[in-house]
Amino acid sequence: MPHDISLISTLAAGFGLALVFGYLVTRLRMPPLVGYLLAGVVIGPATPGFVGDMHLASQLAEIGVILLMFGVGLHFSMADLMSVRRIAIPGAIVQIGVAVALGGGLAQFWGWDWGAALVFGLCLSVASTVVLLKLLESRGLLNSINGRIAIGWLVVEDLVMVLVLVLLPLMAELLHPKNAAVQSSSLGWTVLVTLAKVSAFIALMLLVGRRLLPKVLWWVARTGSRELFTLCIIAIALGVAYGSALLFDVSFALGAFFAGMMMQESEFSHRAADESLPLRDAFAVLFFVSVGMLFDPAVLWLAPVKLAITVGVIVLGKTLAAVALVLLWRYPLNTALTVGVGLAQIGEFSFILANLGVSQGLLSAQGQSLVLAAAMVSIALNSALFAAIAPLLAWARRHSALARRLDARDDPLSQLPDGMDTTRLHDLVVLVGYGPIGQQVAAQLRAQQRAFVVVDDNRDAVEALRAAGTPAVTGDPSDPATLIQAHIARAAVLTITMPDSLLTRAMVGTARELNPGVHIVAHAASDEEAQLLRGELHITALVPDTALAEQLVQRSAVKAPHPHP
Repeated sequence: MPHDISLISTLAAGFGLALVFGYLVTRLRMPPLVGYLLAGVVIGPATPGFVGDMHLASQLAEIGVILLMFGVGLHFSMADLMSVRRIAIPGAIVQIGVAVALGGGLAQFWGWDWGAALVFGLCLSVASTVVLLKLLESRGLLNSINGRIAIGWLVVEDLVMVLVLVLLPLMAELLHPKNAAVQSSSLGWTVLVTLAKVSAFIALMLLVGRRLLPKVLWWVARTGSRELFTLCIIAIALGVAYGSALLFDVSFALGAFFAGMMMQESEFSHRAADESLPLRDAFAVLFFVSVGMLFDPAVLWLAPVKLAITVGVIVLGKTLAAVALVLLWRYPLNTALTVGVGLAQIGEFSFILANLGVSQGLLSAQGQSLVLAAAMVSIALNSALFAAIAPLLAWARRHSALARRLDARDDPLSQLPDGMDTTRLHDLVVLVGYGPIGQQVAAQLRAQQRAFVVVDDNRDAVEALRAAGTPAVTGDPSDPATLIQAHIARAAVLTITMPDSLLTRAMVGTARELNPGVHIVAHAASDEEAQLLRGELHITALVPDTALAEQLVQRSAVKAPHPHP
């Protein structure tokens, strides 16, 4: 047997136990991430038996961080964020402030210094991307308006944490209790130099990386070799992260995040995400295992009150703050609870911040263990809390008049404006979806002077349409109440521009109940799907091509039952 097999033994034990514990917690309807953390606890130095190599585990964790942040950047969509910016940006910033204030206040009450209090509060402020995405995906809410608000909110939290990762090492000199007398001029110069380096790195990535990295991916894709394509993705992620740390003194996390963002500019970005997913998942498991190895279970019996209060801040404090903010923006109670509960946990960014706080001498080992324990408990509770939203809403509607008003509150964007011209409703086109295809259809309908109403679940898009004088309503297009507000009962045509067969089926059934004679034209994702829709629903279904919008308008040209006045 080779003399030194610590890497192999650490990997074998880490992956093997992660599989066992991940399977067990999944059977208990908890996210597998909890199992990965428990696997790390078992092979960590705080528990008896086999102990993994902590030095190797920390380096493997760094690779995990790089690939995690690369994946975040690869899926980061400025368009998705902008679609919910009016609630996601201020909401996330205020919620971070509330969590930092609550967590930092607790730490101060416990006698911790200012640096530890700040790091602790920041650790409690940011939810787990992995947990939230899996939660929304498992319940089919990923593309709903509630899901988009939650994801946009989380993207803002992630961006704030990326900035914190850059600034925290600089502020450590000022926040560290041993450096209270540090000269402000020296610290100011250090901050300026570091910010200059970060700015230079960002400028280089935007000016050079944005053009070069997609081209490199395209060159490799032309070879037709799958392994070369996967190798190219990993080489870019690790190379940019390492090079940015070496040349610009920025964190691996920031370098990997920008590498992913620049790769998204490529037409092969979806393939890059799919090809790199197995490796990203594997190293993400190692990251969570290595985090678990740092956890000291003694905190469970030495500081149970602190742990309970910390979990309370995450599960109750953050949730109440988010729910209040969403309700303040006049969204219904269902949306507020979905966003609030979905964000009521902490995860990977909290672990990264805790590790950074310990390495900078700001956070104690006990503080780090408290963060890890609170993360495990909050993640374990999150699925159960999310499943309780529907029964909680039902109970609240039965017992509280306020809950009924909040859940059924009149959203001004869910009803057509009072000044709409109703004389042309007999020739009305109800246009569902205002994405790229919907915008082209709307432009052609305007050119033909056809009357139409847009239905879209993007509030900002609806507000912009109304400001431009176009009738529009927001809401779930499969909900009869939304289609009623769009006057589907008096419409001649329903035009569906979103290639979602499940949504199309729901809308067709609702529309025909409200208007049996309505003509329906829908966008299908493929020829096979179009044939199914034509056969099952007896509608006009079209597949995408260069003139799809024009075809949708032409097929919507139904003769009006009455002449125009």
